[in-house]
Amino acid sequence: MTRLILMRHAKSDWSFDLEDHDRPLNARGYTSARVLGDWLRQHGHIPDVVLCSTATRTRETLDGLGLGSPALFDRDLYLAAPETMFDILRATEQGTVLLIAHNPGIAELAHQLAASPPEHPKFAHYPTGATTVFDFDLSRWAELTRGSGQIRDFVVPRELTTA
Repeated sequence: MTRLILMRHAKSDWSFDLEDHDRPLNARGYTSARVLGDWLRQHGHIPDVVLCSTATRTRETLDGLGLGSPALFDRDLYLAAPETMFDILRATEQGTVLLIAHNPGIAELAHQLAASPPEHPKFAHYPTGATTVFDFDLSRWAELTRGSGQIRDFVVPRELTTA
């Protein structure tokens, strides 16, 4: 069994006059990242490796999770199309992967990978911090196909905190 944790970055701050790539998290985003990390640990969803966009908000989301897993930062994941993320996953060697990226690509990839969507009203929109845990019946990521992921968990930060 191969596991993928697909996460959209936490809430970012629009109050600075920065390039999109450089926008940090806002206060709610930092809180969301921390509670998502707690949720992942509580449910035993610890990645062997993290594939992360190079954007400031994805890096800060990863830091806030506090998982301690090794991370690979890839500029190609910044605002990536689902096809790009799919190809990056298929080239991965590690078992359990956490992929942190951006909408709309991450939401589209979640929908493409799911054998059936969860009965959750937020899955279609995939808000900031949305996290889906998929299990795949694969021996290696190169065998990944669309529509083959069984959703084990789905959560949004608002369900974990009122911050």
